Amino acid sequence: MFTERTSVGLDVHARSVAAAAIDGVTGEVFKARLVPDQQVVLEWLGGLPGPVATAYEAGPTGYGLARALRAAGVRCEVVAPSKLARPSGDRVKTDARDAMHLARLLRLDEYTPVRVPTEAQESARDLVRAREAARGDLMRARHRVSKLLLRHGIVYSGGAAWTAKHDAWLLGQRFELPGTRTAFEDAYESAVLASGRRDRLDEQVAVLATEGEYVPVASRLACLRGISTLTSVALAVEIGDWDRFTGSSIGAYLGLVPTESSSGTRRSQGSITKTGNTHVRRLLVEAAWHHRKPYRHTAILRRRWERATPAAVARAQAGNHRLHRRWVGYAERRKRPVLANVAVARELAGWCWSLAVLPDQ
Repeated sequence: MFTERTSVGLDVHARSVAAAAIDGVTGEVFKARLVPDQQVVLEWLGGLPGPVATAYEAGPTGYGLARALRAAGVRCEVVAPSKLARPSGDRVKTDARDAMHLARLLRLDEYTPVRVPTEAQESARDLVRAREAARGDLMRARHRVSKLLLRHGIVYSGGAAWTAKHDAWLLGQRFELPGTRTAFEDAYESAVLASGRRDRLDEQVAVLATEGEYVPVASRLACLRGISTLTSVALAVEIGDWDRFTGSSIGAYLGLVPTESSSGTRRSQGSITKTGNTHVRRLLVEAAWHHRKPYRHTAILRRRWERATPAAVARAQAGNHRLHRRWVGYAERRKRPVLANVAVARELAGWCWSLAVLPDQ
């Protein structure tokens, strides 16, 4: 509920900040165009009738301004741009109008805030996302190598790809034309460098699993089948505050629920919404495939259970059995495996939430 006297909207860009403020007592409007410096913004806010509350849209400028304002005692909300209500007939968009629109929505409490991470949490998220980017770069580099060879009729048939044996086979390839030879060497070098980047980042992410604030949550999540140490750390870092959700709402947050267009007695559902965190959704979809096979207590799982509490292990055991039964049920009903896996991933998100909010003792 809005209780401050003045509401302020900030349209923050890399080289400018458009500011608009509304005095709730006198109705006076203040406007300014500021440089993107935290101290300058604080000084301008200090000249407004207090107390003051501010809001700006989440974007590429990050959360530094929000943390600085909160540290100075100013309430600052970072709002989700996709959830901002805008008039359908409004065809004029400027920075000043966007700032005024934010100031009005802040006063009416008609906005959806996003969580502002601490500097340590943002640092951990930067590391996890750098690892995800390296994984994508490695996949694309390997595809370039294999597809270049395929275009020249060269196909590896000696077993699994990207092993030591496969690497020796790649190094043995020879091309007569210099253009093809140079292209192959460039693609292979990119794959080797991307693999090295990924391995170095894996080592740093593994450190997060053994020290820091994410250790308890990551150790509990790793009790589930299909969630490795790297995956559990990524889930813990990306979600952050699990208490924001419930077992049923976290699937919608991650875009794992079906789209719907219903009216009256007609109900129509489509593919999943794919909103929210793409990285977390991909991790859960990949982990869900592991529950297709019959559940067994492997040595890897037992080693992970040693780092968790008995309550977390018991909860994870129930989840592992339940998720496999869901796969069996979908198979008996002849559901397409891809669709069944997404449904299992949605339920897996709920089990992850139940483990994440489980007390440590």
